[in-house]
Amino acid sequence: MVKLTMIARAIDGLPLVEGLDDGRDVQDTEFYKQQVKALFKNLARGQNEPSRMSIETGPYIFHYIIEERVCYLTMCDRAYPKKLAFQYLEDLKNEFERVYGNQIETAARPYAFIKFDTFIQKTKKMYQDTTTQRNISKLNDELYEVHQIMTRNVQEVLGVGEKLDQVSQMSSRLTSESRMYADRAKDLNRQALIKKWAPVAVVLGVVFLLLYVRNRFW
Repeated sequence: MVKLTMIARAIDGLPLVEGLDDGRDVQDTEFYKQQVKALFKNLARGQNEPSRMSIETGPYIFHYIIEERVCYLTMCDRAYPKKLAFQYLEDLKNEFERVYGNQIETAARPYAFIKFDTFIQKTKKMYQDTTTQRNISKLNDELYEVHQIMTRNVQEVLGVGEKLDQVSQMSSRLTSESRMYADRAKDLNRQALIKKWAPVAVVLGVVFLLLYVRNRFW
């Protein structure tokens, strides 16, 4: 069965649509969604990945296609026919290009086209049961073959991207810690100055107070 569906802009990984009702029967849904987002980022880095690929992850498989600057991805059970998964994505691609094709490049916020979820849910229902006559016909359709589409493991695909993310996170952490230490050093210097000059300030204050009282009342 189709479990998750997400669409993102390929050049920068910006998520454009996510199936709102997806993942309710999937354990660790957020874990797989994070993998999808990491995959989008990896593709946006220009890793020269194929425009169509299947990626094994746990008991599921990600299938994606990239066309016209957009990545269409779905996660299915391993037993779900690969051919149906890619035809499902083709149906989404055709409709998404028709409705939003001229708005993709100018989208500036995540999930800008979330209304497309209505079409995703309607189309997903048509593909859920592999035994319907419609889907059996699609499986027997020789015009759309998927034998040449590569299948890889998610650790293999995301390995380089994860290392880059770790380096980026480490760099950000070091920068944050450097700022923290710099602020701490300023505080310590300020406290040292206060301890050094506070007694002098107190003595001067007492002297000025005595002079003021003397001039005022004597």
